[in-house]
Amino acid sequence: MSKKSIYAAGALLIFTIALAGLLIANFSNVKNLIANEQIEFKTTPPIQNINPNVKGLNEAFIEISKTVTPSVVFIDVVTEGSKNKDKKQFEFFFGPDFNFDDMPQHGSGSGVIISKDGYIMTNNHVVQNASDKGIKVILTDKREFTAKLIGTDPNTDIAVIKIEANDLTVASIGNSDEVQVGEWVLAIGNPLGLNNTVTAGIVSALGRNVQVSGDSYAINNFIQTDAVINPGNSGGALVNINGMVIGINAAIKTTNGYYQGYGFAIPINMAKDVAGELIRSGKIERGYIGVQIKDIDSKEAKGLGLDKARGVLVQNVIKGGAGEEAGIKTGDVILSVEGKEVNASNQLQTLIGAHKPGDQVLLNIFRDGKTFEVNVKLKPKADNSDLANEKNDNKNDKLEAKSKSFESLGITVANLTSKIINDFGTEKGVYITNIKNFSESYNRGLRQGLIIIEADKKSIENVDDFESIISKKDKGEVVILKVLLPNKEIRIIALEIQ
Repeated sequence: MSKKSIYAAGALLIFTIALAGLLIANFSNVKNLIANEQIEFKTTPPIQNINPNVKGLNEAFIEISKTVTPSVVFIDVVTEGSKNKDKKQFEFFFGPDFNFDDMPQHGSGSGVIISKDGYIMTNNHVVQNASDKGIKVILTDKREFTAKLIGTDPNTDIAVIKIEANDLTVASIGNSDEVQVGEWVLAIGNPLGLNNTVTAGIVSALGRNVQVSGDSYAINNFIQTDAVINPGNSGGALVNINGMVIGINAAIKTTNGYYQGYGFAIPINMAKDVAGELIRSGKIERGYIGVQIKDIDSKEAKGLGLDKARGVLVQNVIKGGAGEEAGIKTGDVILSVEGKEVNASNQLQTLIGAHKPGDQVLLNIFRDGKTFEVNVKLKPKADNSDLANEKNDNKNDKLEAKSKSFESLGITVANLTSKIINDFGTEKGVYITNIKNFSESYNRGLRQGLIIIEADKKSIENVDDFESIISKKDKGEVVILKVLLPNKEIRIIALEIQ
């Protein structure tokens, strides 16, 4: 090794020793990185004096949840995809993206235990189309059972199933007639696969006439709540602060299939009556008047001669139905049933739906400025064919296609042609050929392709008849039209002269 190499190695050694000494000197006073002292977390509440009302409500929610949750079950369903489904109803409950494939499908919901030996109330739409042995019930204690379908009622969306069990926790049934808007409620169920979920809110509205199935015979008389309800809550319990079930959660109003603040429950008084009948006989026998009805607004009330918007308007009387036999006519207003005032169509449906075929009900009717009573002997549900009018195929002559526009209504009408007569099955009336957008006629629901068969209860033969009635009306007055739809149904529409 050369002297130069020896000197270089020595210098490097001296530098290394010096650097090590410097580091030791600088870090000799650094403390251990592991703390010797424990952090003292603050555990005293920042609010010492809680408002007793708030504390009481909090404790009530806890007590309700502990007490009621064991009476609400999870329902797992395998459906037979080959059966036809009511697409409109499923879209209402689950959103427009719901899968409608014909292959067997898997769904879930909730149910409320109503007897110790295993009867459970749920929604019809939860268990409809279930395959054989396709309904599984899971209790809060994780026990699983295969349920038997006892009966369903699509008109109220109530169903009853049964499991073989004993000493189950039974829900306490309240009185939905005493429910008030604004009171606290809890929704208990199994939304989105999240079992045993409790949400809180208030009663937002009562008697909501929310069209779910599209069936004109359906009884839509819901309790509305803002308690969070999602798919899977259907069939679960809506309870008050006493832990009493006041409703069976059934639907949500949504544009995306999930909660947006509008949930609906079937009033428990109606649900328990239906469930009791299903347990006794497995089916529901319900009486019908045989009329098509709607709520009355201020223009219709004015045109009919009512002092205010009240009662339920008869839009059409079904041929051969109980209403026709009792003398009810299109344009009549039903004011009460058995002395109970009705001001909404779902109120009337609920009251009549509580009766069986053969029962007699007393109706108070308003017609042509007078009120009178009618006894109606209810009949079973009519077939859809009863809605059809008889066609007169002997009318083959083509009428002069005279037409006229009525600017005061925003409508153009023409005489009937032989084709229209054959299509609609009527020889009287005028055919609507045009509706001005956002006119009075448009806003009130008239559309091109309908037939006006009466105006102010006067039969319309042609355009001249219609003109003679409208020409006598002053601005602000109301004309009541009887309109025939392509499906042979009748509608009553009130138009204000502009």
